[in-house]
Amino acid sequence: MSDSTVPTSSGQAASGSALLLLLKARTFIALILVLLFFSVFAPNFLSAANLVIMSKHVALNAFLAIGMTFVIVSGGIDLSVGSIVGLCGMVAGWLVLHGINPGFGWSIQFNTFEICLIVVAVGVAIGALNGFLITKLNVAPFIATLGTLYIARGAAMLSSDGRTFPNLSGNPEYGSDTFRWIGTGNILGIPVSIWMLVIVGVAAAYIARRTPLGRYIYAVGGNEKAAGLSGVRVTRIKFFVYMFSGFCAALVGIIIASQLVAAHPATGDTFELNAIAAAVLGGTSMSGGRGRIGGTIIGAFVIGVLSDGLVMMGVSAFWQTVIKGIVIIAAVVIDQAQQRVEARAALQAQAALGK
Repeated sequence: MSDSTVPTSSGQAASGSALLLLLKARTFIALILVLLFFSVFAPNFLSAANLVIMSKHVALNAFLAIGMTFVIVSGGIDLSVGSIVGLCGMVAGWLVLHGINPGFGWSIQFNTFEICLIVVAVGVAIGALNGFLITKLNVAPFIATLGTLYIARGAAMLSSDGRTFPNLSGNPEYGSDTFRWIGTGNILGIPVSIWMLVIVGVAAAYIARRTPLGRYIYAVGGNEKAAGLSGVRVTRIKFFVYMFSGFCAALVGIIIASQLVAAHPATGDTFELNAIAAAVLGGTSMSGGRGRIGGTIIGAFVIGVLSDGLVMMGVSAFWQTVIKGIVIIAAVVIDQAQQRVEARAALQAQAALGK
């Protein structure tokens, strides 16, 4: 009797391992499928020009999704990133056009590097505000970041009375004429924004997997109370993830303003939804404690390819929204299925050890 049960058990284990492998690779499989689909049904989808444009679109979402991954892994959520993008773009536009006027009949002008530093500082400061509200005032992350969403969007509107800052070509005299190069320039034939994404992505992946800080982020998201009892400084970890998310949003604001050579206060509207979708699609668990930067970047590619491909096929923007919603729900359902399969595999492993 025992001989007949061994093959069955091993067969179940093998099938379970295969299913788990497929579930873990779901984002990469989804990317391959959408690439194949649009390469057949969307004309010129794989042309060099379209791939360059699509890579720029993907980079914008990937920046936000990387920051969002750290936030979600730590057990939080950041709804303010889209508004931070808009506000930081307006700050960049204001500095390029006007500099800072202290009110004494003269103004302080900045070069491109200084403008970027100031804009990044604004994004990080809003992230720090989120961290303060959540850790010091015990405001729920959803409510805290929803509040800063409105504050940042309102501030962006107030900065120009809702108007656009146009013609951000800069002034050679002040060294701000290179601002547009950030969004339109190339290095070795590759857009600058892609190089920036590579740097940020590699740094984020290294932090997540190779540093104590990364381990602490996962620990806080897995069990915040246990992490605190183990000596992890939970408050500092939460401050970091929200400040890093604000940093990523500031980069997107700079890149968009540079690409368009203009800044509009409504820029970044609903960007947070695409960032959350990319993170979840890439395997980040909304309950915290689990997620990968590499998976998130692939998820951003899936969302970007899907959006651009649907546009090229002439699909209505309304249907595009519906399809994205379906993709998000499917990603969550598959993630829950993966957790069930992993739990079942762990129980089987414990049972095997017990024998």
